[in-house]
Amino acid sequence: MKTNSKSLQSATVLKVINKVVLYVVLVLLAIPILWPFWWMFTSAFKKTYEIFAFPPTLLPTQWNWQNFADAFTYQPFAQHYFNSLYIAILVTLGTLIFSSLAGYAFARIPFWGSSIIFLLLLSALMMPPEVTILPNFLMMQKLNLINTHIPLIILPILGSNGVMSTFMMRQFFLNLPKELEEAARIDGLDRPGIFFRVILPNAKPALAAVAILTFLYSWNSFLEPLIYLNDIKLFTLPLSLRNFTDAYGQPLWNVQLAATVMAVVPVLIFYILAQRQVVESFSFSGSKG
Repeated sequence: MKTNSKSLQSATVLKVINKVVLYVVLVLLAIPILWPFWWMFTSAFKKTYEIFAFPPTLLPTQWNWQNFADAFTYQPFAQHYFNSLYIAILVTLGTLIFSSLAGYAFARIPFWGSSIIFLLLLSALMMPPEVTILPNFLMMQKLNLINTHIPLIILPILGSNGVMSTFMMRQFFLNLPKELEEAARIDGLDRPGIFFRVILPNAKPALAAVAILTFLYSWNSFLEPLIYLNDIKLFTLPLSLRNFTDAYGQPLWNVQLAATVMAVVPVLIFYILAQRQVVESFSFSGSKG
């Protein structure tokens, strides 16, 4: 009995030691990833000279909250924040509508040439945005949509981001049991009824993943606003962050970092809270072609 109890105690101690070692290793591996965020957050409260002091300080010697107030005085930062927010919301809603409808059609509705059309659609993912930016710009110019937010809303929905979202939704719908649709037909539902009352309620993980990834894509977009926008009042946050400069054109690092914190932290918190939905969706999306 004593031998058994000693062996159990040693096994318990060994498990505790293994767990502690594992946590220590994970913390050490997380430091290179978390350090840039920590530096950005703490530097947002520092004076410019303290940001570049060597050796770098983990915390500011004096918490300078004025940096955050200055972000709203150097340019219309609140307007830029609103621009990014409403554009990202519209792009997300539009992408959810188009990708869910298209994904369901490719997954569940047989029609002539569906495989070829889907392959052509996927070929858009092989094309970098820089390749299509010029023809898209000329098209928007012909439509007199330059210096408006319309290209920033329409093009992501119908572009590579929309194609990727359609692919994710199609893969998810392929994994849904066909018995759900058959039971719905027996109950007298037509195709729209099946889609809205049966399919979509079961596609919440995929819809959540598409919504999160699309929102982040639109929120962080820099190239498209740079190409299509000229009026400072129409700027989005990525354009706004590069405009914090002094009279000599030198960056106001402390103000810029304060604005960056305000732009990044809400999205970072939202993503952390919803990351389970993204992982859950990806586990469904790649298991069937």
